[in-house]
This record gives sequence, structure tokens and C-alpha cells, in this order.
Amino acid sequence: MDGRNYMSWNKNQHIPQYCGSCWAQGTTSALADRFNIYTNLSLPTPLGLNAQAIVNCQAGGSCDGGDPALVYEYAYNNGIPDSSCEQYIAYNLVDRDCTAYDLCKDCAPPVPEAGDDGLAGCAAVPFTKYYVSEYYSVVGADQMKSELAQHGPLGCGIQATEAFDAYSGFGIYSEVLPSIEINHEISVIGYGITEQGEEYWIGRNSWGTYWGEYGFFRMQMYTDNLGIEKDCTAGVPTYNPNLNTTSSEYMQ
Repeated sequence: MDGRNYMSWNKNQHIPQYCGSCWAQGTTSALADRFNIYTNLSLPTPLGLNAQAIVNCQAGGSCDGGDPALVYEYAYNNGIPDSSCEQYIAYNLVDRDCTAYDLCKDCAPPVPEAGDDGLAGCAAVPFTKYYVSEYYSVVGADQMKSELAQHGPLGCGIQATEAFDAYSGFGIYSEVLPSIEINHEISVIGYGITEQGEEYWIGRNSWGTYWGEYGFFRMQMYTDNLGIEKDCTAGVPTYNPNLNTTSSEYMQ
């Protein structure tokens, strides 16, 4: 916008192993971008929000899939840590409930011995919490355009198909399907129109920058677009906790 990039960075949800965390990736991507717009890039670096912490605390699901709307609910009630708090490992938290340690931690010397995971030297640390003051559904091209123009990126569901998986970044994607079954969450960051008058959405995926157009894609607007206009969610960034709600015990 006006020569300034307000976006957080592209991610790959399947490194170091396959993880069905798209529900956490698309939502935190869109919300981080909105925070960068909200702060007018006043932070030292562009903000990223922590998808691994969301997976750790099952704030909507796990590496086996989840509900993107519940990420916004979690952001409303608890706030989300930034990306520096937890390394993305594409694993579910097992054998214990999520604690403050699983949201934001740091580790101290000495360097662990070979074969030692070094976690004995790690402890929970305080962190800034990124909330939403409200969150809501966005449906249809007109609502999406208005929301993007006024507030920024959206988290949207699509039906990811084998053909979409193979998208190489050439041209505007479209695919005719007999019905739509949403199975993947992405971020819609904008829209455009070709010289021939064809309108399209600009989306960001979480499958690495080697996929599509350096991790992005263009999708046909209105029809044959994997249902991208049917199920979007947006949130309003805030640093202020919603005091009329009760946060989870591990956030105290």
C-alpha cells in the first residue's frame, strides 16, 4: 500500500513434517497482517503470530485439522503470542496440557550434551498478547472487497484439490466442482482485475514459497473458485484484553 509492505512472512505448515495446521496458519497470517496495518509498521520488524502456540494449546484443533473460527475466539479470550515465542515444529503437544511454557519460552546455557534435548534449561517468559476486540463472518465478493479495502486480509476456507495442489503460478486459477467441501484455510490479501476485465482474488497459502507464485495465488472471482467466497472470518486487532471474558487458567 503506497509503496509499503504490511505483510508478515510466508510459511510452510509441512516442515519439518506433515501437519494439518492450515486452520492456524491462514488465521494467524491474516491477523498478523492486520496488526501490521493497525500499528502502521511502528514495531521494529513486521509482526508474525505464532501458529505453533495455537497448535500446542489446541485453540481450534491440532495437526489433524481444526476450525479457523476458534482461533479468533482464542485471540478474543486469551491473546496470541508472536512468532518468536515458539519455534514451529509441526507436532502436536502430547502427554500434558498446554501451559505458559508452551506459549512462550526461552532457554539458557549451558549448551546441551549430545542426545540431550536441552529443555531443562528452558522456562516460560512473559510475552505481549495480541487480541481481537471482535471477530465476524465475511461472505460473498462484495463483503470481502469492502473488508479488504477497509481493514486488510481475511482468513478464508477453500476446497483444496489435487489440481490446486499442483498450481504452478501461471495464470488465474479456476476449477469447476460439482459441490464444495471446505477442507483448507488460506489468507486472502487483496484483489485485482486483468486488462481483459477478469476479476480475481489474491491469496496466500501456507505451503512454502516454492508453491504457486512464491507462496501466493490468484483465484477467479465469483465462480469456479473452490468456494473461496463462502466461508471467511475477520478480526479487529487490539492490545487490550476483553475483561468481560474469563481467560483460560494457563494464561494467568
